[in-house]
Amino acid sequence: MTNHPNASRRVNGRFQNPPGSPKGGATFRDFARFIFQQTFKTKAPAVPDWHVLDDEEQAAQLASASNPSVTWLGHASFLIRTGGKVILTDPFLETTAGKMGMGPKRFVPSALSVDQLPKVDILLMSHNHYDHLDARTIEAYPYKQETQVIVPLGLGSFFTRRGYQKVTEQDWWDEWMMPGLSIRTLPAVHFSGRGLFDRKKTLWASFAIETKDGKIWFSGDTAWGEVFSDIGERAGPFDYAIVGIGAYEPPSIMVEVHATPEEGVAIAKAVGAKKAIGMHWGAIMLTPEDPFEAPQRFRKAAREQGFGEDNALILKIGETRSL
Repeated sequence: MTNHPNASRRVNGRFQNPPGSPKGGATFRDFARFIFQQTFKTKAPAVPDWHVLDDEEQAAQLASASNPSVTWLGHASFLIRTGGKVILTDPFLETTAGKMGMGPKRFVPSALSVDQLPKVDILLMSHNHYDHLDARTIEAYPYKQETQVIVPLGLGSFFTRRGYQKVTEQDWWDEWMMPGLSIRTLPAVHFSGRGLFDRKKTLWASFAIETKDGKIWFSGDTAWGEVFSDIGERAGPFDYAIVGIGAYEPPSIMVEVHATPEEGVAIAKAVGAKKAIGMHWGAIMLTPEDPFEAPQRFRKAAREQGFGEDNALILKIGETRSL
């Protein structure tokens, strides 16, 4: 454990974003319009052929996955193989992000169901929103005795109550290690909450994963913020950043919780990543923008910001990419 000067802080029992994080200017009318549109106007989009890997090719790639590599299950869920270990991030694998079938629905299913998951060495959970922390997936996962779970402060009991035996809570800048692998819990710009009264009661985070095969940064859910330069200086550089690029409209609401594709590139540059993989798009209608504009904007921004279009990677759902 570290005693970092920029560890998380609470005000009246609620965690706060890092200094220099953006503030939204949304009005009550903005929120009302957003809720009305998402509830009554949102329709599942047509899914282009290039977006999802067919089942046969997906299975073949997964069976021959190399080390290091990543497999995108959709949204923020990845299987990461590095240093001879298998790491699973934010496993939202069900059809609805919410309780009792209520909430935003997927328009593309997860590449794997929970019964198809391999036994993983590490499960990383960035925060407790329903499209990241899926209770049904967590309850059904069969390897609760063997898998090490690493979560931000306040989320440990969610897993121990469901039978997980190896659960570690970490503050920002804390580090967990095993032979050949280091997981460092780092800041993100977001919030938490699963109901009306628990907003910001548990922490949210990003993660640095380091093995002999290299360093990967997983952003979790995040908006842009000044803290990413600090992450780059203190924890970077990284070979890959897996960064959110979707769910950014309307800006008055989303500017303080999600990054635009352009901000996703800026974040990857700030943390010192050589390459970036765009995530958090193309699976579930959380916000009203065209769900398939994010990857085009991401690659265009990489070119315009001098990051390099070829360094802004877009995967198909179900694709395994060698690193």
